[in-house]
Amino acid sequence: MPTRHLDRRIVAVKPITVPAPGRGVDLQVKVTAPVSGQDLPVIVFSHGNAWSLDGYEPLVDRWAAAGFVVVQPTHLDSRRNGIGWDDPRFATIWRVRIADLHAVLDNLGDVLHQAGGLEVRADHERIAVVGHSWGAQTAGTILGARVLDADGLPGEDFSHPAVSAGALIAVTGTGDSLTPFAAEHLPFMRPDYSTMTTPALVVAGGKDRSQLSTRGPEWFTDAYHLGPAPKSLLVIADGEHTLGGIAGEAVAETGDEDPARVALVADAVSAYLLDAFEVDGAAWTALRDAAAAGDGTWSISGR
Repeated sequence: MPTRHLDRRIVAVKPITVPAPGRGVDLQVKVTAPVSGQDLPVIVFSHGNAWSLDGYEPLVDRWAAAGFVVVQPTHLDSRRNGIGWDDPRFATIWRVRIADLHAVLDNLGDVLHQAGGLEVRADHERIAVVGHSWGAQTAGTILGARVLDADGLPGEDFSHPAVSAGALIAVTGTGDSLTPFAAEHLPFMRPDYSTMTTPALVVAGGKDRSQLSTRGPEWFTDAYHLGPAPKSLLVIADGEHTLGGIAGEAVAETGDEDPARVALVADAVSAYLLDAFEVDGAAWTALRDAAAAGDGTWSISGR
């Protein structure tokens, strides 16, 4: 396995079009990777509502510098596609998002080939899905979570056999506390984590108060508490929904701008995945030790 350094040079290639018949809009991805190195694990990243393959650079660049190949699709709900709450297509976008991740995973070899021959440098046995907000719920289905229907019955299994670990950042909690707006416009926001058996890190902000739920910040820890072990939980006490600005520097959605907090999220995800992939557990162990000895500004739990 390669030695991973955060000062390593990286390169990004975009756009690459992925086959997605019937989607109506081309599925395009961006691939970011270190310039050198072999046996590079892969992260497929699902963005939050309205974002695109051009977002989340503070996370993605840091992951690539740590030795990961990162693939970022643009989902249909990206603001560049102009599909709003009242668009008739919006009701099924959650399914298209899941299909997007499947299309990327099913065509990963070709995607990496188009990104400059990365298919021979990537480790196809170590693939993770990571997401933020709506993207985290999307990624969660790839890890085995289901979506409950109006009668409370779990829907189909969307898990993908190529994925062996993941990380869910500011992920949707259970749907029993949705606000009237969320219940009307986002009825799919009813995840069932009881079947999410794939190892995963859940990242939550202690000051993340969603307008979509009547519960407080603990709503964003449901995936950890309700998902089968092994699961880990990183809680950042003062973190809001973008956890310091993970979507980008000085973006409008960020109310808690903090580059150090962004670096913590990025490094925790990469350290967790390297440990889950049984590549190198030193960084994850060091983070857990630092959390245990720290001042409570962030904590790590596991089971």
